[in-house]
Amino acid sequence: MDLELRHLKTIRAIADAGSLTRAASVLGLAQPALSAQLKRIERALGGTLFVRGRDGVRATALGDLVVERARVVLPAVCELQEEAVRFAREGADGYRLGGTHGPLLGGLVDRIARTDPGALVTTCTSWSEREIACGVVAGRLDFALVGVCGESGAPEAGRLAWTEVARDPVYVMLADDHPLAPRSEIDLAELAAEAWTDVPGDGCFGDCFAAACVRAGFTPACVYETDTASCVHLVQVGRAVGLCRATFPATPGLVTRPLTGAPLVWRHLLGWHPEGRAADRAAAVLRHTRAAHADALARSAGGTAAPHLPRAGA
Repeated sequence: MDLELRHLKTIRAIADAGSLTRAASVLGLAQPALSAQLKRIERALGGTLFVRGRDGVRATALGDLVVERARVVLPAVCELQEEAVRFAREGADGYRLGGTHGPLLGGLVDRIARTDPGALVTTCTSWSEREIACGVVAGRLDFALVGVCGESGAPEAGRLAWTEVARDPVYVMLADDHPLAPRSEIDLAELAAEAWTDVPGDGCFGDCFAAACVRAGFTPACVYETDTASCVHLVQVGRAVGLCRATFPATPGLVTRPLTGAPLVWRHLLGWHPEGRAADRAAAVLRHTRAAHADALARSAGGTAAPHLPRAGA
């Protein structure tokens, strides 16, 4: 039997788990099947890799050698596969843009289409910043346009190049007949009795919001995490107040207002692979994205309903 990558993965899983039972669960195998596979691997390598004991298994000297090599080989092969896929999928022409939901992605598409009308522009959206970043790592996307809370790090920070497009205070979204709607800004503590609504995500924004509420002296009684359209509806009918970006577009039946002291901040980020074929266009795409952000602020609900509100720059 020739040694294969799947065999190395099996050996690494057993070493990491320290038990055939736990390793079988991780690998999705029955323990007898895993034991039989291990015996075949050991025969192919010419010796015992693991010794069973009361507390699980421990690696032999041969096992230590194989596990050490597996920890080097497996990541290297994974990186090779990702680079090959990225090289095969990337094209010299066109823009493959990935982003979380919001007006900046649409604005970026519009600006690229106007300045480079012959280029093919495709988009992919997801609530998950990590999913979009992984798409760039794997070569399925050229650029990632995502947001992160405060000073949080960007996803796949060690593998992608990231630049901050802009930094905005997080706004609160209210029904236009809400008692606080006439205010130019609102203290978070004044909203202690409200139910809240927000869109999902895989960053730390929910935790940061909860911490900001605690600092303001309350704990949110209810948070509806749902899609943008449902968030808007809940605010319009007075069922909740919402959290939104400063770039949220003007929408009938609601207004957006900054929170006093900007207790929450949202950073818009643009990312790309530094060795990808689209890297030489990153500067131009960044300029387009910053212009799209400025356009979105000008058209935002806050900008329309209260032009005197502070505006965040790039």
